[in-house]
Amino acid sequence: MRLAGPLRIVALVITVGLTWIIVSILLGGPGSGFPRIQQLFTKPRARKYKCGLPQPCPEEHLAFRMVSGAANVIGPKICLEDKMLMSSVKDNVGRGLNIALIPPSLPLDSGVSGELIEARAFDMWAGDVNDLLKFIRPLHEGTLVFVASYDDPATKMNEETRKLFGELGSRNAKELAFRDSWVFVGAKGVQNKSPFEQHVKNSKHTNKYEGWPEALVMEGCIPRRSTAS
Repeated sequence: MRLAGPLRIVALVITVGLTWIIVSILLGGPGSGFPRIQQLFTKPRARKYKCGLPQPCPEEHLAFRMVSGAANVIGPKICLEDKMLMSSVKDNVGRGLNIALIPPSLPLDSGVSGELIEARAFDMWAGDVNDLLKFIRPLHEGTLVFVASYDDPATKMNEETRKLFGELGSRNAKELAFRDSWVFVGAKGVQNKSPFEQHVKNSKHTNKYEGWPEALVMEGCIPRRSTAS
């Protein structure tokens, strides 16, 4: 019976020691907070790649993400290779068509692909369509053209404008109308229609906003082009 006391003390010491070891493992050591416990109960965040894409682009491709304007309140966004080319924050978007031009020859090893030639907004409600025509007529072969609508993309469009966008690879420019939502990526000199295009008609039966359809989001990977291709 005299051994009962010492055995209890030994058992208590062992229990305290094991508890301390387990707690130390979970806490990750002194002064480290609770990272390991948090890992047990926190769902890991999905990794995001360039422009927030869920998957990386293959080699010799450019990552992009575009969002058309929402009604006449939230401006559009155009992102390329983690560079925000156009957005309300950059204060370079406006009502109508927002267009960013990327050069045809892009270096594969410089780490700075996706350099911007020029970005401009063209008011297609009260502006002069000739400003837009002067912008897209003289494009060099292979130039990438990113287009995102905001509010009204089409009121001032004429036949030549629609034809030029068609030559850049658009299927929907010919039917674009008042307050439609439109995002498009094309290129000067393409032989086929672009796979990178979305279009939603302005319809009171399907509009998400009063008088405007939903904003469009388009993302993907564009093959790099060169002047030799």
